[in-house]
Amino acid sequence: MEDIRGNLIKVRERISSAASQAGRDESEVCLVAVSKTRTPEEINTAIDAGVTDIGENKVQEIMDKYDAIKPVRWHMIGHLQTNKVKYIIDKVDLIHSVDSLKLAKEINKRAGQHEKTMDILIQINPADEESKFGVSLSGTKELLEEILETCENIRVRGLMSVAPIAEDPNDVKVYFDEVKKQYDEFSRIEHPRLDFQYLSMGMSHDFEVAIGSGSNLVRVGSAIFGERDYEAFRRMNNGGN
Repeated sequence: MEDIRGNLIKVRERISSAASQAGRDESEVCLVAVSKTRTPEEINTAIDAGVTDIGENKVQEIMDKYDAIKPVRWHMIGHLQTNKVKYIIDKVDLIHSVDSLKLAKEINKRAGQHEKTMDILIQINPADEESKFGVSLSGTKELLEEILETCENIRVRGLMSVAPIAEDPNDVKVYFDEVKKQYDEFSRIEHPRLDFQYLSMGMSHDFEVAIGSGSNLVRVGSAIFGERDYEAFRRMNNGGN
């Protein structure tokens, strides 16, 4: 577990350096530790080392780990199916991956049942990659307007994006820059349920470039917890078989 603590120090140093190079303060950047396939013990070690925000890709993992994790802000960062919204609506603080009006309406419905306002981000697929979820850059404004018009239990807090994988992270800066332009444009819209505070861009391999483009929320997993061992994770979830 010492590796987690040491890795966190290194990640924070990288965030500080990237922010400084961009003329920004490191305090502007929120670090979300992505705990996909990680054990509650590993996650709690990260929390003890100062992590305040945890991101999960799958609903089932949130449900499996939720009661075993120390107090923390939960982020749903992976693709969210409408039929699973009900399981996490009362557990997560921010849903990053809203990319359709259908999903937004389901979140709105479930939030209303819990008498809460759900904070969400709209997920953009800036390179229109078929393998990734997210609305296109050109379709983002229409989706935003539809959500604001029809979903009274949702507050839109910003945008989220996953850039294409590139050997040189600088090659994807153009996509981060395009999403930042939209973020700035939408930030100027005045609406009681629109409060842009989060631009969620950047993961372990490219978060420094994302910070340079204006990201203020980075989703970092392997750089904190180490490379994922999917086989060990499967054995753990199959009772050791």
